[in-house]
Amino acid sequence: MELSIIIVNFNTRQLLFNCLKSIFTETKNISYEVIIVDNGSTDDSLSFVKKHFPQVKIITNKKNLGFAKASNQGVTIAKGKYLLFLNSDTLILNKAIEKSLKFIIKNPQINILGCRLLNKDRSIQPSIGFFPQLKQLFLMMFFLDDIPFINRLMKPYQQSRIDFYCKTQEVDWVTGAFLLLSKKVINKIGGFDEDFFMYNEEVDFCYRAKKEGFKVWFYHEPEIIHLKGKSSQEGFKTAVLGEYQGLEKFYKKYQSSLANQQLRFLLKFGALLRIVVFGILKQDKYKQKTYEEAFKLV
Repeated sequence: MELSIIIVNFNTRQLLFNCLKSIFTETKNISYEVIIVDNGSTDDSLSFVKKHFPQVKIITNKKNLGFAKASNQGVTIAKGKYLLFLNSDTLILNKAIEKSLKFIIKNPQINILGCRLLNKDRSIQPSIGFFPQLKQLFLMMFFLDDIPFINRLMKPYQQSRIDFYCKTQEVDWVTGAFLLLSKKVINKIGGFDEDFFMYNEEVDFCYRAKKEGFKVWFYHEPEIIHLKGKSSQEGFKTAVLGEYQGLEKFYKKYQSSLANQQLRFLLKFGALLRIVVFGILKQDKYKQKTYEEAFKLV
């Protein structure tokens, strides 16, 4: 078995169906298995999968255990030499899985690989970055990391430069929406840290991997569509609060108490700034309330 594809599902029946259909349509020339780890779905996801894709292996949880823990469950039964963690709200394009697997096999010095993610309109979706240092987070919280010359001078926590995604290169982390790796990485460092319920678990995983000498790369040729946020019932709110909580956990795990205090100040100020901006521009009350929650969270 060359590859095990692990998908965590929570009430995304139609998205999951579309994802699986794209996998089996676009992935023909490698030996692989698909493992669904269901986090207590109540939308008939499992019977739907069993009916249309009987070849898929299923692990059933009684409640939502989060992405990290469910992914680790998938690893326990995976038979592949390589593992692909894939979101249920993705669509595989033009043999993207085959291309990615062949690339990482041909380049054994690369241990973790991400591919190009696209939005529904086929525009490039930011999906990679560099480990979150305070100077990077300062620029992000003050909306400065999108300024072209600053973006080119620094290595941003979340890379938004479109031209960056037109070149295959080494990075610090790649998104868990499409994360391909050699199983030897997990054999060495273990699975995802289950203290990260959802969001930033891939940053932590890649951080631990790089500390052990493993290489993380972005491969620009394969493409998939990622319907970002659709696998979560409250996509924007979940993403913002999850990002804030994930950064706090990351800093508590690896940084000093002073750095943790500085991080909380930046997150709090960043949330306050966005509350003011959304209020002045009268853009979106939902987003404004989300950042009000984020402000109280830190």
